[in-house]
Amino acid sequence: MSALVIAEHDHATVKPATLNTVTAAIACGGEVHVLVAGANAAEAGKAAAQIAGVTKVIVADSPSLAENLAENVAAQVLAIAGNYSHILFPSTANGKNVAPRVAAKLDVAQISDITAVVSADTFERPIYAGNAIATVQSTDATKVITVRTTGFDAAAATGGSAAVETAEGVADSGKSSFVSREVTKSERPELTAAKIIVSGGRALGSAEKFQEVMAPLADKLNAGLGASRAAVDAGYAPNDWQVGQTGKIVAPQLYIAAGISGAIQHLAGMKDSKVIVAINKDEEAPIFSVADYGLVADLFVALPEMTTAL
Repeated sequence: MSALVIAEHDHATVKPATLNTVTAAIACGGEVHVLVAGANAAEAGKAAAQIAGVTKVIVADSPSLAENLAENVAAQVLAIAGNYSHILFPSTANGKNVAPRVAAKLDVAQISDITAVVSADTFERPIYAGNAIATVQSTDATKVITVRTTGFDAAAATGGSAAVETAEGVADSGKSSFVSREVTKSERPELTAAKIIVSGGRALGSAEKFQEVMAPLADKLNAGLGASRAAVDAGYAPNDWQVGQTGKIVAPQLYIAAGISGAIQHLAGMKDSKVIVAINKDEEAPIFSVADYGLVADLFVALPEMTTAL
């Protein structure tokens, strides 16, 4: 019995989500192998080989894998899937794009968004926006799994010495083609990797106020900037800042929620944060039920005072 982790990478480095997924794979038992599917991805392969707990890295190099098109990556996974009892993807945009295709081709049920491994065939996953935990047992010969990275500690990025093998890259499927990519550049850390996140809600009132009040605090803390769905829907913040069930699932060391009421949709995306600080002038706001520290105050007064004090 062995597990295959599909690495999340940029062809040169391995992304943090891969490390959490390796931890989940180790818990499944047996050897853990990592597939790095990309173009000119030898450096990413070397980085994967250093992850603690990984016994083998398979590097598949092909121009068809340069843009991580789901059809081509799925074909690459299927080319070696027969060797594994568990195939694990990070529950990221890329992982959730590829995993269902692999599960469908293998004619097995996908096990989505696991947060714990009970045994080799039994897993826990959140349902009802995280208000209940389902224990799922699979009898499929191959378990295709997506891993909620906030549910597992990251494996050590160094200390391993896995063997690196190469595999023949698949040909282009011809089913899709890469057209263009628009990347938002920011000096702030990416939300899913940030150790500190400062999030704002609809109470901020406008996009201008959001930037005026939230950005200085985030900059002082070197934090990622997040937002509730209400703030995003109102146009105060861009879509990629949204934290919640329909946004990004985060679990930073410190999460500061300002002007966020704490709807179930938002709590599902951040309640695993190590320390939660809530600032809201409504003392009955649901956010206080999950907060480690709560401040009943006007955020337009409290946040500038915090920024000044730092």
